Amino acid sequence: MKTVVIAILVFGVIIMIHELGHFVAAKLFGVKVNEFSLGMGPALFKFNRGETDYSLRLLPIGGYVSMEGENENSGDGRAFCNKPAWQRFIVLVAGAFMNLVLGFLLVIMLVGRMELIGTTTVAGFYPDAVSSQWLQQYDTVVEINGYKVSGYSDTVFQMVRDRDCVIDFTVIRNGERVALNGVAFETKSSSDGVSDTIVMDFQFYGQEKTFFNSLKYSFDWTVSIAKQVWYSLGDLLTGSYGMNQLSGPVGTLAAIGEAASKGFDSLFLLVAFITINVGVFNLLPVPALDGGRLLFVLIEMIIRRPIPQKYESIIHATGLVLLLGLVVAVTFNDIFKLITG
Repeated sequence: MKTVVIAILVFGVIIMIHELGHFVAAKLFGVKVNEFSLGMGPALFKFNRGETDYSLRLLPIGGYVSMEGENENSGDGRAFCNKPAWQRFIVLVAGAFMNLVLGFLLVIMLVGRMELIGTTTVAGFYPDAVSSQWLQQYDTVVEINGYKVSGYSDTVFQMVRDRDCVIDFTVIRNGERVALNGVAFETKSSSDGVSDTIVMDFQFYGQEKTFFNSLKYSFDWTVSIAKQVWYSLGDLLTGSYGMNQLSGPVGTLAAIGEAASKGFDSLFLLVAFITINVGVFNLLPVPALDGGRLLFVLIEMIIRRPIPQKYESIIHATGLVLLLGLVVAVTFNDIFKLITG
């Protein structure tokens, strides 16, 4: 029960930070905010302060900031639709920005607890390491399968992401750039029981922390997590990952609860991962998401006239229906996985 409460609170904080970004930016530009809500569905608690209703709702699966003129035309001079395009752009992007800031701060906290920070330089190999036929101690990894890696976290992700467990490395060896194609690894069954993942049979050197390299490492780690969203989406669209590997609110709450039971570091790492994912996902140019609305604002800024509100509303409503359908599908998948173990 304790882990469930922690999971709901953590999920609520992530959503609150996102919506708070929209809310503060809207207030900053004088946009009339009708409601600030945490959760969806029937209201459990509601009060009014000034012109804004504040509510806590039953289902901890989201939240919203309802602004005057957000989805329809309005004659109110303070309506969202009547504000300059650049102000609307900032209001829309502020939620994702706050999620990314929260993720970065959590990563900084995690880095602060580390004795050393990871590098991309090979330190040594475990006994009978297959990859030692190609890689050598002191090799510094700069590319994996054609992707430039920005640090330790990025390197590990690109290796785990590989589907055939045979990886092309580009390394710096003795000051020269060397291509190592077809580096093989032993494999093990992944947690989904469908695909295989590589067995990491070597280690990377750690580096003593300073203020500046810790800050850079935290930034690189945050960027790496953000990139994982884009790469994973591409893998999903190309069929590298199946829909059964997606998780919705139920799966996310379960994962948070499990991480909480393992301790501070596991919980904060997962929360950082989730909040950065929420930020990046919301910037995708998909109707009904912040990114979809941003796309319309960008088009308006380019053509110097707004797209008729009725057409934009229809597109966002259609996108919302599709997104809700996806949420329902992955929720059933989450429940099925929880039941079947």
